[in-house]
Amino acid sequence: MKGIILAGGHGTRLYPITLAVSKQLLPVNDKPMIYYPLSVLMLANIREILVISTPEDLPNLARLLRDGSHLGLSITYARQDEPVGLADAFILGADHIGDDSVALVLGDNIFHGYSFYDILQENTADVDGCVLFGHPVSDPERYAIAEMDSLGRLVSIEEKPAHPRSNRAVVGLYLYDNDVIDIAKNVQPSARGELEITDVNRVYLERGKAKFVELGRGFAWLDAGTPDSILQASQYVHMLEGRQGVRIACIEEIALRMNYIDAEACYRLGEELLPSSYGRYVCALATEFGHAPQPAGTFS
Repeated sequence: MKGIILAGGHGTRLYPITLAVSKQLLPVNDKPMIYYPLSVLMLANIREILVISTPEDLPNLARLLRDGSHLGLSITYARQDEPVGLADAFILGADHIGDDSVALVLGDNIFHGYSFYDILQENTADVDGCVLFGHPVSDPERYAIAEMDSLGRLVSIEEKPAHPRSNRAVVGLYLYDNDVIDIAKNVQPSARGELEITDVNRVYLERGKAKFVELGRGFAWLDAGTPDSILQASQYVHMLEGRQGVRIACIEEIALRMNYIDAEACYRLGEELLPSSYGRYVCALATEFGHAPQPAGTFS
């Protein structure tokens, strides 16, 4: 399976901040926002990843993530001149996807919860159709909403409904088989001129090939697209990291634990980030995994 991070758009809900910097480079607690969706793909054991963004933002994203080889990944980049809908990612990424299935994650979505690794592994193993993920929300009129029947089967998806039939929002993580490329190419633009991903999902639903996985209680999904939501996400991450002593979406740690890199490589990545607390965490983790102890003062 290939991965795509859609990190485009102009971030207008965050103006004036995003007049000068990509939304996906804004900090969520102690790390750039894009680390969170990247960590999702890494946990799903997806190592070939395409980042799609604006011509203005791509150089800075590439400077941050490089070609991914330092993390045991292959990261490439594609430009999206104008935001014309989420489904455009499959057209821009057609060569990247090739004959494979694909996971699309939005660059401003943050996921955290118990057994998330197991959920990802189970659902990426053999995708036949599409897999959508949902989470309950208090304001369903703002999202694409999924309706289920009494047996828990997906029966409808409605974009920002005036009268929602449920409170299950379709979140910004989507898994598709290879048919998604042709489906996206044949989707008709909406009244706003956009290629809506909900229209792609409806095609799969009509074919009887749309699976819905609910991320229920105990799971956090945050759409960090406004100043308030970024603050809330930062507070959430800060609280959990402070209480548990571990970091959420630490891409170096995930690369180490997934055996994409070894302890020596992980330590070198941590050294690049010293004297920050994030760098100290990565170095300490690498030492725990077998890197030779360093002289006193290394973390000062």
